[in-house]
Amino acid sequence: MKFNKSRNKILGGIFIVVLVVLFFYFPTNYYIEVPGSAESTSQYVKVDGKHDKSKGDLLLTTVGLTKATPYFLIRALGNDFETVTPQQALMGDEDSQQYFQVQQYYMKSATNNAIQAAYSKTHKPFKKVYKGVYIMDVTKNSDFKNKLKIGDTINSINGYKFKSSTQFINYVRKQNKNSHVSIQFVRDGKTKTTSGSLVKLAQTKRYGLGITLTDDSVAKGDPPTSINAGEIGGPSAGLMFTLQVYSQISHQNLKKGRIVAGTGTIIPDGTVGPIGGIDKKVYAASAEGAMIFFAPNDPVTKEIKKYDPDYVNNYHLAKQAAKKIHTNMKIVPVKNLNDAISYLKK
Repeated sequence: MKFNKSRNKILGGIFIVVLVVLFFYFPTNYYIEVPGSAESTSQYVKVDGKHDKSKGDLLLTTVGLTKATPYFLIRALGNDFETVTPQQALMGDEDSQQYFQVQQYYMKSATNNAIQAAYSKTHKPFKKVYKGVYIMDVTKNSDFKNKLKIGDTINSINGYKFKSSTQFINYVRKQNKNSHVSIQFVRDGKTKTTSGSLVKLAQTKRYGLGITLTDDSVAKGDPPTSINAGEIGGPSAGLMFTLQVYSQISHQNLKKGRIVAGTGTIIPDGTVGPIGGIDKKVYAASAEGAMIFFAPNDPVTKEIKKYDPDYVNNYHLAKQAAKKIHTNMKIVPVKNLNDAISYLKK
């Protein structure tokens, strides 16, 4: 009897320990978006080999992404700044590694756009150097499924060098459906080669490699500018990187000792676009002591309202978030680069 009681206590203890471990560490098919960081853009930007060391900061802001356990799911309930998102809704058919590789591409594209927008604004010379086509996805039926992967850059096919993704696509279209092609590509800075056959593309009568692609290019200006964002991904730092580059190449101190944060995509003509998770970025910027926060003031069109009647633009979401945390940080609406520069110059 005593043995049974002791055994039951031991088994009960083990059961409780297992439950506790599962509660805190068992992964689910959900992610939780939380406030990330607010980081100085000057540490990532070099103009003519130099960082900006003037007083003040231009801060990019991020959203943190955490794989949800039961504990985190419960903790997120009722928290205005933690959002639970199904993995499928966030990543689609990509796994986490593929998802973050695509986010790295978006960041690279954002930094190129930032350089172009800043140099265009200051009328300084720059050029785009085409590197090849960047692979965004490889279909399941592709003969290159285990040969190419997301993040690779194809720079030639059958020895043919192309100057745009359009040229590349047109070349592949001209191939016979039974063709066997040779691909040269770059992965992690190393040039590699592989070969394979064409496959029938889904929902078409055409044959191709079975990849989703986009242009891979790099913007180079005079004086030379480099932006290395490290592990930070996504396109939303575009505006703040543009302001940092513009400030350095124009020799204008936009910061004037202030801590300025913000978010928004940028395209080469200076247009600022909306992003996700702006409420969490407002939270991160306020925690870092920012005085000003630039928020995209994207237009809410009839078409947007038709498909999403409850849509609220970034600026108003940022204002709502600022009110919730009782911050004194000024939320400033911007539609383009000129709006942000003009505000800082005032």
